[in-house]
Amino acid sequence: MFLKNITSKIMLILMPVFFSGCGIYSFTGGQFSGAKTFSVGYFKPQAGLATPLYAQRFTESMKDLLLAQSPLKLSENDGELTYSGSIVDYSTAPVAIQSGAAETASLNRLTISVKVKYENKLEPDLGFERTFTKFADFDANQDLFSIEESLWGLINDQLTQEIYNASLGNW
Repeated sequence: MFLKNITSKIMLILMPVFFSGCGIYSFTGGQFSGAKTFSVGYFKPQAGLATPLYAQRFTESMKDLLLAQSPLKLSENDGELTYSGSIVDYSTAPVAIQSGAAETASLNRLTISVKVKYENKLEPDLGFERTFTKFADFDANQDLFSIEESLWGLINDQLTQEIYNASLGNW
């Protein structure tokens, strides 16, 4: 009984040490440098085929991911962590060519590249400016315009997660 009480007291004393770790860390997997707010600027469409609608959807996807995966609060203009940038590539290309009398594509690929400027006002050395690229393949018999928004969802999920990992995941 005496040993059990001592073990319990030692665990209570050591518990905060186990969870404090080194630096500021969250169970969501991000390193936030003590920041409490973030802001995401509108990602301007600078690629010929990128539309303002896609740019808005990407911007909102970035906000949604940060709200869902971090304890940070959204600040419309002046967050301690800021994301801004532009859509620099939005293109389709055939990727699986079928040979035969008439060479045709069986798959096409939508590729989107986003140039991101990440600023950490609390630790400026952690900031970066980098381009992220992701793609999704689709059947060449499908009309791009009929499936484009579902492809946006797939690509945005990958892009935003990679941006999050690069900026806050310390990967």
